[in-house]
This record gives sequence, structure tokens and C-alpha cells, in this order.
Amino acid sequence: MKLLKIIAFAWFGLVLIAVDAAPKQVMVLPLTGAIGPAGAEFVSHGLALAEKGDAQLIVLQMDTPGGLDTSMRQIVKAILASSVPVAAFVAPSGARAASAGTYILYSSHIAAMAPGTNLGAATPVQIGLGGPEPERPQKPAQERSPDKAAEKNTASAEPQSAMTKKQVHDAAAYIRGLAQLRGRNAEWGERAVREAVSLSADEALAQKVIDVTARDVPDLLVKINGRKVGTIGGERTLDTAGATVVNIEPDWKTRLLAVITDPSVALILMMIGIYGLFFEFYNPGFVLPGVVGAICLLLALFALQLLPVNYAGLALILLGLSFMVAEVFLASFGVLGIGGIIAFAIGAVMLIDTELPGFGIPLSLIAGLAAITAVFVFSVSGLALKARRRPVVSGQEQLLHSTGVMLEDIQTEGWVRVQGERWWAQSAVPLKCGQRVKVTGRKGLVLSVAPSDAVQKGE
Repeated sequence: MKLLKIIAFAWFGLVLIAVDAAPKQVMVLPLTGAIGPAGAEFVSHGLALAEKGDAQLIVLQMDTPGGLDTSMRQIVKAILASSVPVAAFVAPSGARAASAGTYILYSSHIAAMAPGTNLGAATPVQIGLGGPEPERPQKPAQERSPDKAAEKNTASAEPQSAMTKKQVHDAAAYIRGLAQLRGRNAEWGERAVREAVSLSADEALAQKVIDVTARDVPDLLVKINGRKVGTIGGERTLDTAGATVVNIEPDWKTRLLAVITDPSVALILMMIGIYGLFFEFYNPGFVLPGVVGAICLLLALFALQLLPVNYAGLALILLGLSFMVAEVFLASFGVLGIGGIIAFAIGAVMLIDTELPGFGIPLSLIAGLAAITAVFVFSVSGLALKARRRPVVSGQEQLLHSTGVMLEDIQTEGWVRVQGERWWAQSAVPLKCGQRVKVTGRKGLVLSVAPSDAVQKGE
């Protein structure tokens, strides 16, 4: 009996040792395309999932042209607060980590790139439409014009705004702080912000901007095996050789958020919402236009509050749609409709308050929406104008000059049938049953009639 207990305890201990010796899993999160609210939410959720799953490493595989400053900072904060080490890996070959991607790479515990990739160009993109341009890098001394007076005049013709300088200085200090935290090349990071310079993978490794180059994720795990990294939870030694790799893909919520936060989709949802509510108020009881319109409008407002919206552009869009709706009810001879189309087009161009790639609204979409709305508005206006020109077919106006038949002999008053209805009628002359009469007036529920032949002779 004692022997069986000893064997059982020995077997249980071996199992625990084997489980403890097995390397923990590595989670791979893809971050592709422009960085926006959906990407930030996906990375933050992935980091939280890795901590709950007790993963030993997160590989953030990037291929991005940049993105929104708010979304980038949300990702950086999540990485800095993560107790699980994060390896930012620019891959596959041909990928890039431009602009916001450079800050994310600098903030990660391990920075890696695949051959044929690049990073940099981290100068903040000027926010706003029609504002001053971003600060331009100075030309090297050998490329400058020898004419100092001309160079001075050129510089004074393009003064840098205080806001641009603030954005550049803030971004430079931000990336320098990240570089000092991770022990990376702070000077080059600041040049990437101030001069928009870029580096290839080999150059980045030579200048200590990144820690390692690798062909793919398995190659990366082999090269960083045994590396010690410091996290907010303390120092960790990576045991990535032979670790299980788990690829995490965006769930349906993230994909839905990515769709509705696309500026083009948000604009379309807003138009559907406004027109849906318009149809519901114009024809109460249809229900479906109101339900669809309310849902689309709420989704559009949710998306717009996550995006850098120019509220002047949003106001112009709403004003333009109001003008086009008013064109249906008011005889403005197209003035309101044309003004509404112009206001809508200008507002749509101004709507998104950034020039970052992936967050603009294509001019072709704006032109298409404006054209469709114009065709719809002027078609409805044309139908309404035709309806006004048609003869009246109901009401008091339609009764006048209509014909009827007497239902009895009368001297001054009696019953008459007009348009299939019985009316009490008054006449200045005697009338006989069956005689055709014409309505000459109405007072309440009493008609004034006269013989139809007499009316025709009078005319």
C-alpha cells in the first residue's frame, strides 16, 4: 500500500514538473491598416486576454501607414501597463510601421522587423482643413541656397504656426520618453518626428532602433528565446523556443466597429438616418423608415464621436440636407435644392478633421451621394409641382360647377344627387325630378343649384 502511494505521488510530481516545464503560449495580434478606434480596442482587448490566459509573450504583428493620435496613445498606454511582454514585429516583408506605428514599436518591450520592411515618418499630420502645413525639415547645408537674403525671405513667407510647433515638440518629447524607457535610440526617434526620416530593417538594427530582425514569427521566437525583459509586473525571462503560437483574430464586435468608424460608412449611415426619419414624419404610420432611420442615425453619431470630426463640416451637411428637404415643400424654383447640394458637398469634404491616410472621404463618394440626393429631391419636387397643377378632385372646390340630378320636384328647396351623394339644395327657380342641375355654390351642408342648361346659356 505504501509503495502504491509513493508511486502515485511520484507520478503526480512528474506531471507537475512536466506542466511547469512546458513553455507558455505566445499570442499573435495582427494590427494592419490605419490605426483607429477599432484597432485600439482590439489591441487593448488582446492584452487583457493575454494576461487572463497567462501568456508569456504577445507578438503585435504590424503593417500600418499610421493612424489617429488618440488611438495610438491608447495602444501605447495598454502596452506600458501590460504585465505580459509585448514584441512589436513589423512583418511580413514589404510591411511598414509609419507614423503612429513607430511610436507603438518604440513603446514595446521588444522591437523587431522583417527584412524588406521600414519604419519612421512620425511627424504629426496637421489637423484641420485649410490650416498651416506641418513643420518642414531643414535642408542640409550643402543644399541650401547661397543667397542668404532670398532664403530668409522664403522662410518668412511660410511662417510656422504656434500650434504646429506645439504638436511637433509634444510628439518629439513623447517618443524620446518611450525610447529612454526601452533603451532605444532616442535621437533617431526625435529625428523621425521632426524630420520625418525613415529606416529599413537592417539600418534600424544597426542604429539600435530595434532589437532584432526575423523572417517570420517562428524565427522571431527562436531569436528572442532566453531574453530578459522588464515589465510592470517585474523582470521576465522568455522561454519561446517551442512555445505554442495562438493567433488572435478580431471578433465580430471589432469588425463591426471597424466598419461603422469608417468615415465613408458613417456619412452614409447619417444620410440614411436623416432621410428615414424624414419619411416617417412625412408619412406617419409606415414605422419601417423610422426604425431604420433611428438605428442608422444613432450608429452614425456613435462613429462620429470616435472620429476627429470638424463640427463646421457636420453643420454644413445638416444644413444642406435641411435645404434639400425644404425644397420638397417650398416653391423655391431650385434655389434651396442647389444651395443644399453645395452645402452638403462642402460639409462632406470638411467632415473628417485630419489628413491621415485611411480616414478621408473619397470625393467620388461625395459626388455620388450629392448626385443621388439631387436626383431624388428634384424628382419629388417635380411630382409635387405636377400635383399642384392637376384639377381638384375632392373638397368644396371640386363640388363647385359639378353636375347632379334632382331627386324630387321642388319650388325652392329639395334633395339632389351630386357625385353619388344626397345633398339638400336650394334653387332660385322651380326644378323637376330627374332634371340635371349644376352646383353654383355651397353654404355648410346646403348646395346652391341651377339648371345646367341655364348656367351654360349664362356663360
